[in-house]
Amino acid sequence: MKLKNYRINRWLFISIVLFALISVLTIGSAQRLIGVNDLMVRQIMWYLIGFVLIFFVMRIKNDFFVKYVWIFYIIGIILLGLLLIFGSEVNGAKCWFSIPGIGTFQPSEFMKIVLIITLASIINKFNSSDNHSCLDEFKFILKVLAIVILPSVLTFLQPDTGVVLIYLLITFVMLFISGIRYRWFVIAFAFLGLAIGSVIFIYFYSKDMFINIFGTSFFLRVDRLLDWSSSSGYQLENGLSAIGSGGLFGYGLNNTPIYFPEPQTDFIFAVYASNFGFLGSLFLIGLICFFDIKLVFLAIKTNNSINKYIISGIIGMLIYQQVQNIGMTIGLLPITGITLPFISYGGSSLLSYMLMLGFIFNISNEVIREEKNK
Repeated sequence: MKLKNYRINRWLFISIVLFALISVLTIGSAQRLIGVNDLMVRQIMWYLIGFVLIFFVMRIKNDFFVKYVWIFYIIGIILLGLLLIFGSEVNGAKCWFSIPGIGTFQPSEFMKIVLIITLASIINKFNSSDNHSCLDEFKFILKVLAIVILPSVLTFLQPDTGVVLIYLLITFVMLFISGIRYRWFVIAFAFLGLAIGSVIFIYFYSKDMFINIFGTSFFLRVDRLLDWSSSSGYQLENGLSAIGSGGLFGYGLNNTPIYFPEPQTDFIFAVYASNFGFLGSLFLIGLICFFDIKLVFLAIKTNNSINKYIISGIIGMLIYQQVQNIGMTIGLLPITGITLPFISYGGSSLLSYMLMLGFIFNISNEVIREEKNK
């Protein structure tokens, strides 16, 4: 193995190191709120395993995953199905397998990456020929929807609405850059608007009818989404108090002044903002934007079509999660349980992001070598 064959974009690597440092320090502060002493150590362990995973992915290359993506897709579907039977129930949801001595494993986190590669593969195959008719595009869209609906339904039944939204957003972004006619998006938005409007109408017209049609679980999820603008709720109110009282410089590390649920995952930004204040929050948001912009430039530079599709799916997924997590923490968006990539605690989520980084570094490696050879 020759190290010169592995060229890593240094700015992306520096960003990840900074993310890791911020994550570990903030989780160390969050664990004090919930009285758990090993979260920071576990996050360090997950990051170390993640860097090994990046190296592993760079060693076997992206082509391997593209070639066998349907096998990974089938495995992902089987795991999502088994969750409904054997999954460990936490707060009424079966999203995790419990692994003794290790922790929990959440298949939907890895399904996001599998879905990106699967869609990139079929979009690339579809665009390998030119002059598609409307009928060709319609059949292609139906194929895409069939691929996305199956994991979406299984994930929705867990229930995990937040991840379902990520699946759908990934699909939208990748279809948007696939080159199909924009009229399909107009039609999709029309149907989506009609469906959402009908659900909301039934919700306000008769809550009993809504429960009879959609069930109590879905009613509670819709009720939670529609009630977000009131800024009510113990978690949100305390999170906002912690952020707002932090001032310009914050209370300092390990000094979050008030308790709120899930400080290590969903509301990790509130912990960070209370510790490091307004200036620290600007730094983190700036670092996130810098990282995303670097990914956009990488997508522009690569000449490989399937790599463009993979990066577009990754960018769409990351930006949505970043905006949604920070937005819900400061009361601008509904609370959906979406974590902040690379910052929130979690083995499955972090390892899935590090796996994704392996794909990104493989693509950047190709771009760097192509530029050097010009």
